[in-house]
Amino acid sequence: MSLAVIAALAVFVGILFLVFTQQQKNHSLSRLVLMGLVLGSGFGLALQLIFGEGNPAINEILDWVKIVGSGYVGLLKMVIMPLVLVSMISAVVKLEKGGSLGKISGLTIAVLLFTTAISALIGIGIAQSFGLSAEGLTEGARETARIAVLESRSHAVSDLTIPQMLISFIPTNPFADLTGARSTSIIAVVIFGVLTGIAARKVMLEKAELETPIRTFIDAIQSIVMRLVKMIMALTPYGIAALMAKVVATSSASDILNLLGFIIASYVAIALMFVVHGILVSLVGVSPKAYFKKIWPVLTFAFTSRSSAATIPLNVEAQITKLNVPPAIANLSASFGATIGQNGCAGIYPAMLAVMVAPSVGIDPTNIQFILSLVAIITISSFGIAGVGGGATFAALIVLPAMGLPVTIAALLISIEPLIDMARTALNVSGAMTAGTITSRVLSSKTSDAQTQQA
Repeated sequence: MSLAVIAALAVFVGILFLVFTQQQKNHSLSRLVLMGLVLGSGFGLALQLIFGEGNPAINEILDWVKIVGSGYVGLLKMVIMPLVLVSMISAVVKLEKGGSLGKISGLTIAVLLFTTAISALIGIGIAQSFGLSAEGLTEGARETARIAVLESRSHAVSDLTIPQMLISFIPTNPFADLTGARSTSIIAVVIFGVLTGIAARKVMLEKAELETPIRTFIDAIQSIVMRLVKMIMALTPYGIAALMAKVVATSSASDILNLLGFIIASYVAIALMFVVHGILVSLVGVSPKAYFKKIWPVLTFAFTSRSSAATIPLNVEAQITKLNVPPAIANLSASFGATIGQNGCAGIYPAMLAVMVAPSVGIDPTNIQFILSLVAIITISSFGIAGVGGGATFAALIVLPAMGLPVTIAALLISIEPLIDMARTALNVSGAMTAGTITSRVLSSKTSDAQTQQA
């Protein structure tokens, strides 16, 4: 290890210590997250400027920085399945009416699919407004290798049907699903938790003497899991500092400049969809400014980690404590939102790619029939993304062949994929939290109306 590498690592340790000293002063999580974001980005940029792009010393430094960043993400992934399972059991046991669970699930999924349809329309409109095209995209060694991978994967998903996707949700082995063994493991654990909660409710009705022990046990386990989530959340500023350092230090300026038009268009589309989220929550009586201020730390982590699933613990905790969303709704919206109706990955991204590549096969992307078909396919397929592993790439692998379009365009954008994927992931998480907020407000207003009529 060279002296320069040791010096750089000493600087990074100093950054972490600075964040720690500010944390001891009881600053808000939002402020600490912003500090980690800025300091981490600055550190990554300094590495690029001092060592030069692609220097092996940067990779050596990042190997140590990764301990903090990847370690934090790993801790969040560790708590995902226990949180989802315990929270869903608790939510079902505490529901006043067992039938309301169906309303919560139905409304949450409906909001997720509705916002995905809107995001698809925005993606189409922005791609056309910017005049984006597949012409001129560079096909280098990385892109050629990526094309081969995508074409092989496209065959694996081409025969996927909705019945097959629904069957994959069934937790045939809940213990394996608790390890995240399948792409649909999160939904499977949700279903297992709901069924276990229903069974617990029936036992409580059949044996009154077990009601108190069951409720006490569930409350205790949930309290322990939520305390674990809060402990991990305290590490968020450090994790974000490390993650942003890696993102900035490994970004290629030339790749960014070559595809700057697509990057700008993508961020404009994503920004517009955030505006849509703000409008939707305002319709149920929530201030958009207050809403985004409360969820900003969660969006920041989603942005830096590029993982909707890893953000579930922060998502649930923020909905419950910051947005006053009931635990049942918060857990369902966070879990479903990580796999169904992803506004960024399953909505905007495949829509933009379809518009860009359509002219290459003689299709007019402004044709109303093409647009309506594309929006319909995107909305339907967004419900099945979990069945094939999730993510923007698989969304493209489903949507493009369904529209009779080549999938190679997804490979040609590989060099800037991480940069755009950060914002897409933040939008996915915002969509999940928007669905939870809307569902909570709508159902609570209906309950209030029903109580008023009875009075």
